[in-house]
Amino acid sequence: MDEISTKTPAIDKTARILNYVAQNGSVTFSQLYQNLNLAQSSTATLLNSLIAHGFLRQEKGKYYLGLSLFELGSRAVESFDIRELAIEPMNFLRNKTGLACHLGVLDGSSAIYLAKTESPGAIVVRSWLGKRLSLHSSSLGKVLLSWLPDEDVDRLIPQEVLPVKTKTTIATRTQLKKELAIVRHQGWAFDNEEDYDGVSCISAPVFDKSNRVIAAISMSGVSFQVPNEKIPEFVELVKTAANMLSQSIR
Repeated sequence: MDEISTKTPAIDKTARILNYVAQNGSVTFSQLYQNLNLAQSSTATLLNSLIAHGFLRQEKGKYYLGLSLFELGSRAVESFDIRELAIEPMNFLRNKTGLACHLGVLDGSSAIYLAKTESPGAIVVRSWLGKRLSLHSSSLGKVLLSWLPDEDVDRLIPQEVLPVKTKTTIATRTQLKKELAIVRHQGWAFDNEEDYDGVSCISAPVFDKSNRVIAAISMSGVSFQVPNEKIPEFVELVKTAANMLSQSIR
C-alpha cells in the first residue's frame, strides 16, 4: 500500500509498522526502524504498545502479526453484507467453470478479496480472504479502476512507471489507462499472467443502484485451464455472475 500521512503521526507510524510486518511475515527490531526510517526509541515504544494490545506478538527476537488483528479483520469483513448476496452468483460461476471465484472491492490503493469459492478440482490457485492485489496487474483491480474518474485513477496510481511482476505486466500508467478504456468499453478485464506467472483471471464489475461500480467478481485458474478458445465462454459466465449480484443489490 502507498504510505499515508495524516495529522496523527503515531497512527501513521503504527500503520507503517503493521503493513511492513504483514508484507514480510516476520521482522526484527533493526529491520523495522532501519527500513521504515524510524527512530529506535519511538519504534520500541510503539512495538511494546502493539504487543500489549495484541496487534503484534514477539517470538525469539522477531515480530509477527497478532490475533487481535485477525479478530478485527474478521469483524470488518462480516460487516459487508455484499458477501452474503454474492454467495449464489459465485457458486453459479464456480459450478459452471470449475475454477476458483472471488469477490473483491477497492480498499485504499489496492483491491482486496472479501469472499471466495474454491475450485472443486485438484489444481488450486492459492488465495485467501483479505488478500490484497495490485490494481494495475490484476483483472479485478483493473475493473475497479476502469469506472473511476481520471483524477481518482491518478490519485491511486500516482507514478508513471509501475512495478513489473511478470513479462506481461502493464509497465506504465499511460499504458494502463489505455487498458482501462478497453475494459470499460467491453465490460470485463483479463489478467493474462500479469500478476503471477502461469495464472490467468477474468473479472467483471458489480454495480449498485446508482450505477456505481462497488465490487468485482472474478474467476482464476492456471493458464491451461483458461485457454484462448474458452475465454469468450468464461467472459459471459463472469459477466452473468456479476450481473446477478448487481441485480440483487439494486
